[in-house]
Amino acid sequence: MQSRFRSDRRLTVRMTVTLFLLGLLYVAFVAALVVLLKSWVLVVVVLVAVLGAQYWFSDRVALFAMRGRVVEREEYPELHAVVDRLCAIADMPKPVVAVSEMGMPNAFATGRSPDHAVVCVTTGLLRRLEPAELEGVLAHELSHVAHKDVAVITVASFLGVIAGLVVRFAFYSQVFGGARRDQNAAVVFAAVMAVSAAVYAISFLLVRALSRYRELAADRAAAQLTGRPSALASALTKVSGDLARIPSEDLRTVQAFNAFYFTPALGAEPGLAGLFSTHPSLEQRLDQLGRISAELGEAAAPGTAG
Repeated sequence: MQSRFRSDRRLTVRMTVTLFLLGLLYVAFVAALVVLLKSWVLVVVVLVAVLGAQYWFSDRVALFAMRGRVVEREEYPELHAVVDRLCAIADMPKPVVAVSEMGMPNAFATGRSPDHAVVCVTTGLLRRLEPAELEGVLAHELSHVAHKDVAVITVASFLGVIAGLVVRFAFYSQVFGGARRDQNAAVVFAAVMAVSAAVYAISFLLVRALSRYRELAADRAAAQLTGRPSALASALTKVSGDLARIPSEDLRTVQAFNAFYFTPALGAEPGLAGLFSTHPSLEQRLDQLGRISAELGEAAAPGTAG
């Protein structure tokens, strides 16, 4: 079913191109591992099993990592009411609603399809935001579900995860068993590490580029659906400012799921370092919302550019 979230052709093109390039990389990676390890059955079975597990259980893994739990309407009536209203406006299925007992203000959406999705917010977010700001954040997360970019990011992240695991396995196998291996085995393991490291680096950059664009697309869709880009800009400014005051040690514990968050646990870096960021900078997001605000004839929120 097509939702009323405004479709984003540029996002669709980027998702398609990213998946195509990662598909080619995936085939090359599997072929290289088969040649090096001389066991195509083992390689294919393991990779397919891990991909299937990541695709089908990504929502549970994310909820577990964020210490989230599913909540019913009786427990959080206001939160459910906002999600109900937005889903009715957007004409989309209501996702499972979850809350994480974390002081870090944030939110994320996950799931393999609009019919199997979860939207989770932290108690830290609920304490800090006004109703209009919370609506903007939830609309942002629901747009990820409607655009199906959550599922794409989950699948796209798979190759990098596998490559990283192969590097670790090869490294520790070499460290703890290197003395017992002959020279040929050592060369094979070195080649596996080199191929895996290259695949990880390429997939890392491709996923990061897609992740940054999908955040801008979600901001646009949320602002257009609610008609209040200033509320979303206010939420962004408030949450980003509060995250900056949380000890970095606490933020690093959840940084592995940065790509799924409303705002990154550790802020987006400017300049060349931004290539490694999962999110565009706060300034980029506020500038875009300021332009949408002007287009809609709404007074821009403080801190946005018109």
